[in-house]
Amino acid sequence: MSTRKSHILIIDDDQEITHLINDYLIKNGFRTTWTLNGLNIKQLLRENNFDLIILDIMLPGIDGLHLCQTIRQTHSMPIIMLSAANSIADKVAGLELGADDYISKPFSSRELLARVKAQLRRTQGELEIDRKKLTPLQQIHFEDWILDRNTHSLIDKDSVAIPLSHREYELLIIFLEHPGRILSRDQLMDLLYDKNFDSQDRTIDVLIGRLRKKIEIDPRNPRLLLTIRGGGYQFKTKVDWA
Repeated sequence: MSTRKSHILIIDDDQEITHLINDYLIKNGFRTTWTLNGLNIKQLLRENNFDLIILDIMLPGIDGLHLCQTIRQTHSMPIIMLSAANSIADKVAGLELGADDYISKPFSSRELLARVKAQLRRTQGELEIDRKKLTPLQQIHFEDWILDRNTHSLIDKDSVAIPLSHREYELLIIFLEHPGRILSRDQLMDLLYDKNFDSQDRTIDVLIGRLRKKIEIDPRNPRLLLTIRGGGYQFKTKVDWA
């Protein structure tokens, strides 16, 4: 029986870079689809089951940030954004709109491959984090929400499903496993990324903001996901794993 190859979509208007990424990923066992713009993104998503998207910010027609937002409206696969600008503003904007990782041009093919593999490991449930994996629970209940672990979606009290990005899902799982516990930014970064990180990195703050927009009635005055001054963050609600 053959193993299914992970399918990666590459969106970059630089044809030379696109071909280099495409050829390198194929050489390393991936299936790929590439396009020089995002004008046909809805068709591509409808006709394919992508495991990950590599998305350049500077695109003709529809820029990468807008495209990322469009993808996140219906899909939760990991998105790695590329940018030649190396701008903190671009990175923060991308993360706020749903990207899972960000890499600046120029970059080495080996670095990109490592980022791709890391995202796919997390997507496929290979994180070495203290998770309740031994219990085959498919739904987790908290407040008026149900987290569907199969689809990585939040289901509200009206049975409307709200998709989560891969990073949003992982962060929410961490909080659901530690209700009432104060978790520092450093602890969350360590659990979420399992790698060396810059203590000034604001990635966690951006993800917290994204989660609040989805689970809080008033994201500016949260009552579930609280900021603890000098401590970190606390998920203050009852969680039902039954």
